[in-house]
Amino acid sequence: MPRPSRLEERLALGKQAREGAAVLGLETVGDLLEHLPRRHADRGEVRPIASLSPEEEGTVEVTVKSIATRPSRNRRQRPRTEARVADESGPMLAVWFNQPWVAEQVTAGDRLLLRGRMKDRNRFWVTGHEAVQDVGSAVHTVGVVSVYPGTKGLGSDRIRGLVHDHRERVHDVIEPLPAYMRAAERLADRPAVLAALHFPAGDDEDDARRRLAFEELLVLELALSGRRQARQDGRPAPELRPSGELVDPWRASLPFEPTRDQLAAFEQIDSDLARAEPMQRLLMGEVGSGKTVVALSAMLRAAENGAQAALMAPTETLAEQHLATLDRLLGGMVPIALLTGSTPAARRREILGRLSSGELQLIVGTHALIEPAVEFRDLALCVIDEQHRFGVRQRSALDAKAPLGMAVHTLHLTATPIPRTLALTLYRDLDSTTLRQLPAGRKPIETHVVDGERARKRAYERIREEIAKGRQCYVVCPLVSESETLQARAATAEAERLAATEFKDHRVRLIHGQMPGKQKAEAMAAFVSGEADVLVATSVIEVGIDVPNATVMLIEAAERYGLSQLHQLRGRIGRGEHESLCILFGDPKLPRLEAIASESDGFKLAEVDLELRKEGDILGTRQHGEALFRVARLPEDLPLLELATDRAEALLARDPGLSEPEHVLLREAVVAAFGPEHEPIPA
Repeated sequence: MPRPSRLEERLALGKQAREGAAVLGLETVGDLLEHLPRRHADRGEVRPIASLSPEEEGTVEVTVKSIATRPSRNRRQRPRTEARVADESGPMLAVWFNQPWVAEQVTAGDRLLLRGRMKDRNRFWVTGHEAVQDVGSAVHTVGVVSVYPGTKGLGSDRIRGLVHDHRERVHDVIEPLPAYMRAAERLADRPAVLAALHFPAGDDEDDARRRLAFEELLVLELALSGRRQARQDGRPAPELRPSGELVDPWRASLPFEPTRDQLAAFEQIDSDLARAEPMQRLLMGEVGSGKTVVALSAMLRAAENGAQAALMAPTETLAEQHLATLDRLLGGMVPIALLTGSTPAARRREILGRLSSGELQLIVGTHALIEPAVEFRDLALCVIDEQHRFGVRQRSALDAKAPLGMAVHTLHLTATPIPRTLALTLYRDLDSTTLRQLPAGRKPIETHVVDGERARKRAYERIREEIAKGRQCYVVCPLVSESETLQARAATAEAERLAATEFKDHRVRLIHGQMPGKQKAEAMAAFVSGEADVLVATSVIEVGIDVPNATVMLIEAAERYGLSQLHQLRGRIGRGEHESLCILFGDPKLPRLEAIASESDGFKLAEVDLELRKEGDILGTRQHGEALFRVARLPEDLPLLELATDRAEALLARDPGLSEPEHVLLREAVVAAFGPEHEPIPA
């Protein structure tokens, strides 16, 4: 066993620095040494201001004389922050675009390292900056230095100084990888790797990053294996065998012919449900591919066996839309109800009573389904929609509603396609089914990225033309209400403006996530029924909304959305027999906007999205959108991921519970990263 670690010693910091450290999760010396630099900067490249020619890029070290944020003159201009700065060679004006918070972080007298381009008339357009707090220290100013993620009260230079003060503690870092594995893969030990990253001195940064990336990926693969193993060796689920009483007549009554992909999904899920091992299946589907039909078939299989099924959605709007869709597909064949935080008390008591007695077999809801007061008589199946929006503990809470000693079958739905390489590795603890085919009659959606007043005028004309044909339109805004710091159209203000100007002769409704449930339901019902021509909304309509008559979507400030989110929003149109148009206002040269305009295949866009952003959370224990890996880069590190997968499988075949002395620290690393529910189980 390794010697006792001294890395739990708390950092000695002042009040403001402690607040910043809390934001960054830095409490102990160990936390500090695990806080890796985001890049390395060569401060030998710092240039005098006077040496930079117009349009030349460079790095300068300056003192701030004054700083202020300037409002934009019109909608097309970005807000800017301007600072008068100087070095020994002279003054200049530093300009930050669309970063108003800089004026709150920087004050007169601060010394900054600025990266950017010199423009005409001695203006410098800043692309990156950092504080230089201790200009007299070689730790901060000489040679290649580490640049750390910082925050207010604890900037990069202060973190660099703290790391330097504790550099000898690197030798106390615990090494989780067994020596034989490091030797086989030619990996350096962990203390040497951290030292190379914090105190760069040569060309070993790539090897250091590879070492830590392999460790991250190996721990993930061991965690995934632990979760799958726990499911296989844990509580049994009810065997939901086909009887033909409900599912067969329901499928025969559908007003459309299921696609080949849907038929294959029916067969796979029926096979899962008939076994005692709890189903854990991920159903991926292109926008509009019919995931709800497949999910309802599984829910009816539970009802056919006298058991209960629940569908949990992340928002009330989505849950309400699911209820309407399922109710329409059921045609009154089986009762179904909705339970959310807005359900009236009397209705809630009635639903809870029917659930506990078993009278109500199908239920749709939000997080309200996992509240302690909700009791099922015989819950056998959980359908989790947009599963990435729920944490693993929330999903486990619904599983805990099963009868004592039993587990539930779980079907995870996602409308965000996952690249095949990731599905085979990162999601290998789940069986997966993919729906690629779209129902017959769907037409491609014409998509354009535009900017400027001329394009805006034409966009409104196109919308009015569609309304004249009896069609409807979405206008999507990134904000609920106006903001002084964010220059983006707000849904509330835009709805009022459009109703008084561009669409004054048409019926405009508003919907956003902060509205009371009743108001949201009324607005959505008006749009679904055709009583509204234009629905101004936030991204609350991103998933689950199905209005075939809606043929145009206008998305404001499209650069504020991720690629997958834009694809989901676009999927709200093109759901009927009419040609549809998606108009995105933003920079046409932005890579993700170029991609959404040129590609309609969600799986191809998923590959592009993976290239453009981090991989996000895999196991669902972090906040939505937060990156899982600090060091590994996907898809760049896919070969390393495949290697880690192979090594994890071989390791668990040799020592299933990671109980051997040389594997104990690796098991502890799995538990520390993902929780005890992912701990490998001994054979």
